[in-house]
Amino acid sequence: MSQEDTPLLPLPTDEVYIWVANSGTLLPPVCFKGLTIHAAADFDLTGQMVWPGAELLNGYLSKNSDMLRGCSVIELGSGVGITGILCSRFCSEVVMTDHNDEILTRNVELHDSSKDSISCAELKSEKLEWGNSEQLNYILGRHSEGFDLFSSFQQSNIPLLFDTVKKLLDASHTKNCRFILAYVSRSKVMDDMVIREASRRGLRVTEVAGTRATIRNLGGVIYEMTVHESDGA
Repeated sequence: MSQEDTPLLPLPTDEVYIWVANSGTLLPPVCFKGLTIHAAADFDLTGQMVWPGAELLNGYLSKNSDMLRGCSVIELGSGVGITGILCSRFCSEVVMTDHNDEILTRNVELHDSSKDSISCAELKSEKLEWGNSEQLNYILGRHSEGFDLFSSFQQSNIPLLFDTVKKLLDASHTKNCRFILAYVSRSKVMDDMVIREASRRGLRVTEVAGTRATIRNLGGVIYEMTVHESDGA
């Protein structure tokens, strides 16, 4: 991972360690300010990098931590797990998911073994490929009440992401369940697709005021999404 891929995160000052990825092997833990991480060296780094959307999402959640307190949260596309570990400092439950769960599992173990951990929630990791009903049903079977809140930073596979989002919203027993998406724009086509795919599934999309920002020369924004009342779970 290059130096420019290592962001400065607006996190508390205590240290936590996380593993990071290179190309085929597991690298030593990397310490961010307020957070520590582990990564592996694989040619497919999709789930093993700190993406610009994660930086945007972490900044938003850090400034609005009250919304996390006492919530049960599932994160889609957790990558190395930075956002999930941040959420665990405020939530009652955090489930981090990704198609590559090896790094997530190692980072959960690393976090659990840390003597300086200040998490309120038990961290869990699960394998979840967007659109995979079998994997999603397995997770929901272990969390029958569903989740209060779930988050993701957009990477790709937008239709499959929203298939998963809709199922999670429908499965929640919480009236105010929300999906928080940290979206980083790479093309007008993708911008339009996000709104279109969400609307096709009956989701109400709201841009969170004051969240537009430039992340590594890319425009980013936070969206909150809920099910329309007529479609409500």
